[in-house]
Amino acid sequence: MIEDNGQKAGVIPFEEALEKAESKNLDLVLVAPNTNPPVCKIMNYGKYKFEQAKKEKEAKKKQKVFEIKELRVTPNIEEHDFGFKCKNARKFLTDGNKVKITVRFRGREVNNAKAGEAVLNRFSEALEEVATVEKAPKLEGRNMSIILAKKADK
Repeated sequence: MIEDNGQKAGVIPFEEALEKAESKNLDLVLVAPNTNPPVCKIMNYGKYKFEQAKKEKEAKKKQKVFEIKELRVTPNIEEHDFGFKCKNARKFLTDGNKVKITVRFRGREVNNAKAGEAVLNRFSEALEEVATVEKAPKLEGRNMSIILAKKADK
């Protein structure tokens, strides 16, 4: 058994340990049930659970959630549109989000998938100072996409 102040009380019968806990108005909590003999600790269980929940909440606050922003383009994108989409992608990346650039093929454009891949490679080259390619260009049905993530700070 372990006392409420953290000192080891040694091996004592269960009834005696329970009496000690009740005399201090605390709970007797089974800490390690699989050891021989089992280890119990005298503590305020309600306070312990509250502190555990508080620690979990703190850990959740420190987590960074990545959002994926998607930009859709066509394989025959004009220069001005390309620059505008590039500027938006750069803004998303500096905000800490990931960017998924999707080339949508309409009609018979899917037969010329190389044009879509060229557009995606152009995006990755234009954004290479702020982004790294996380997922290479891949054709999925009528769409070809690439995922860019912010470069790690040095």
